[in-house]
Parts: sequence; C-alpha cells; structure tokens
Amino acid sequence: MKTVLCFGDSNTYGSNPVDGSRFDPQTRWPCILRKELGNEWWVIEEGCGGRTTVHDDHVEGNKNGSSYLPDCLNSHKPIDLVILLLGTNDLKERFGVSAVEIAAGVGTLVDLCLNSQAGPCGESPQVLLLAPPPLADMGGTKYELMFTGAEEKAKQLGFEYKKIARLKGCHFLDLDGVIASSPIDGIHREATEHGKLGRVVADEFRKLFSNT
Repeated sequence: MKTVLCFGDSNTYGSNPVDGSRFDPQTRWPCILRKELGNEWWVIEEGCGGRTTVHDDHVEGNKNGSSYLPDCLNSHKPIDLVILLLGTNDLKERFGVSAVEIAAGVGTLVDLCLNSQAGPCGESPQVLLLAPPPLADMGGTKYELMFTGAEEKAKQLGFEYKKIARLKGCHFLDLDGVIASSPIDGIHREATEHGKLGRVVADEFRKLFSNT
C-alpha cells in the first residue's frame, strides 16, 4: 500500500462555507481521493484552519506550516506523495506579502519535503503542488476586511506557483478553472467543489504512478 499526505488549510480540513462546520468524510476532497484510488493507497488528511506556508500568526496562534511539516512527515513516513495546497491564508492583509513571496513560502515547504528522507527506503517523497483557485468576490462577506487586497494577488498564485514547481522539480496542478471558491464567504469550497477536486487529483495520481 502506498501513502499520500494531503497537507493544507481549512479547505483540506473541510470547512463548510455555509456555517463553518466540517464536512463529513463522504464529502471532503481527501476522502473522495481515497475512494477514487481504492485500496492500493492510504490517504492521510492533514488540514488545519488558518494554516500558512511560513508565517507565524500572532492572532490565530500556531499556524505556521513550515514549523509543523517536518514532524508531520516523520509521523507518517514512509510517504510516497505529498500534496501541498496552501497559500490562501497568506493572502490575509496582516501578513502584507505579495504573490511572489507566497510562492516562495510554498517553495520552502517543497524543499522540506524533498529534503526530508520521509519517502520509501529513506528517499524523498514526490510532491504535487496545487495552486489555490482565485477567491470569490469578498464584498459583503465576513472575511472582507481580513482579506483586503487579496483578490488580485490570488489571481497571480497559479503563475507564481508554476515557476516554483519548475524550479524545484516537483509536480504541479493549477486549480484555477478546476474548482471555484464559494461566493458565500469568498475563500472556502462547497461540497460540489470538494468532489471535483478529489476526482481531478485522482486523475493526476494515475498519471504519476501509472507504471507502479
């Protein structure tokens, strides 16, 4: 059995944009992925609301992905593939970073994975970097002020993440046009989008591991 680690924020955790509750296991995209891949893969959910790439959050607490990822990799090794889906929380106004800097932050996470020796036989796990889709219109949502100026930066993430993936030599998928953020709160994904994401990522896996 091969292992995949899904490392992300509240959209990997499964936050429901309607009421903030957590979607059930039949709805969350890592669980959809598990169902699609069948018994040959073990899919681990590592989503945490508010998680950033590399930033300490003095408002929400321990949310720095780069601080937690090394222990996470060691806890779950051997890992064949790590999926990274982060960057949305870095768009918060209080961090004051550009799309280029957010991409650099996610590049740090890619490096942690590739240098971790957490893969089979002490080698590196493969990495699939996902670029978050653009935000929906934030006007009138509860996150409008928290994410002031984020909409334009979010549109640039796919381009910047692709450059990082090429630089680091990892796999890449841009989710712009694949799934959409909910107009209810602007940042989270509705149940239908979880289903789409789980199936699309499963298709990517089949391409990556077609010869194994």
